[in-house]
Amino acid sequence: MAEQTEKRIRIGILGASGYTGAELVRLLIRHPNADVVLLTADSHAGKPYEEVFPHLAGLGLPGLVRIDEVEWAGIEVDAVFCGLPHGTTQEIVAGLLHQTHHSVLDEVLRESDGDAAAAIHGTPRVIDLSADFRLDSTETYAEWYGHEHYAPDLQPEAVYGLTEFARERLTTARLVACPGCYPTVAILPLAPLLSQGCILPDDIIVDAKSGVTGAGRAAKQANLFGEVSDGIHAYGVGHHRHGPEMEQELSKAAGQPLVLNFTPHLMPMNRGILATSYVRLADGRSVDDLRDCLRERYRDEPFVRLVPDGIAPATRHVRGSNYCLIGLFEDRLPGRAIVVSVIDNLVKGASGQAVQNMNVMFGLDEVTGLEQEPLFP
Repeated sequence: MAEQTEKRIRIGILGASGYTGAELVRLLIRHPNADVVLLTADSHAGKPYEEVFPHLAGLGLPGLVRIDEVEWAGIEVDAVFCGLPHGTTQEIVAGLLHQTHHSVLDEVLRESDGDAAAAIHGTPRVIDLSADFRLDSTETYAEWYGHEHYAPDLQPEAVYGLTEFARERLTTARLVACPGCYPTVAILPLAPLLSQGCILPDDIIVDAKSGVTGAGRAAKQANLFGEVSDGIHAYGVGHHRHGPEMEQELSKAAGQPLVLNFTPHLMPMNRGILATSYVRLADGRSVDDLRDCLRERYRDEPFVRLVPDGIAPATRHVRGSNYCLIGLFEDRLPGRAIVVSVIDNLVKGASGQAVQNMNVMFGLDEVTGLEQEPLFP
């Protein structure tokens, strides 16, 4: 567990009027080391934050400003969270980080004896919640997002921020790409099983259901109450953009390229993601072996838990928390198993994981600001 520090971290949140932005504010206002000093939102620029989110009133938060009106040279910010649409973040981050070359961070790190927590002054560190830096290949990004990558020189240094697998790199990272919500709920249970050879890398099916907040806060016909309530529907069938992200990280775990079948569904609820993953056991392996593998891998992890045998985790079991719960079942088909995993898409799937990454980056106890237990019911 990292040693706690009294260091104050000055926070800027870009895109603070979205669901993930509001969730970041909710988490950070009670974080003992965080000071929110900048909030941007072009569509609500000029408004007090509490006018946009009355549930966050009376907290002394700065008002909302346009991104293009921020005078970066005149504001002291240690960490910048980006909750912007894809494509937008790349250009903004490039402009922000190019103000401080790699050598600046290297020099400060040397002067502080490698202490990343002491190396932040004058060197903003970016924690991106968009998809802009998640894919290692800029060509793959262009293929799936429909435009060229606008900051290809920064992509090689971006750290894929699934905290449980990235702690060492996070300590000195300038740019962290937080995983998507669907990849988070799938990779956490599947990566250890692949890396330990418990399941085969072919024939993996990830069937996932998400709450409506996963689609963002912008007004869209498909997200209207009358379109979503009283039903469930699949979307992005066969071509959802989180597919290649899952394949990228699970291929690393497997030590070989893999392709999986992923289908997302929209549920008539606000929060939560449930993934039911169907896998094929490796020769000689049983569901008990899978359970032992995950129990050992996550024994000391604060936010990943296996539920008791025979229990199926539900989204209501993680609502408002940074936890991922995992359940394992033997399939009635010989040689197959079913893995059920759940997260709150706005917390562990986005803002909570971003704060977890920030804690590691700045040498804080990883659970700081994230200790809340799930809301139930």
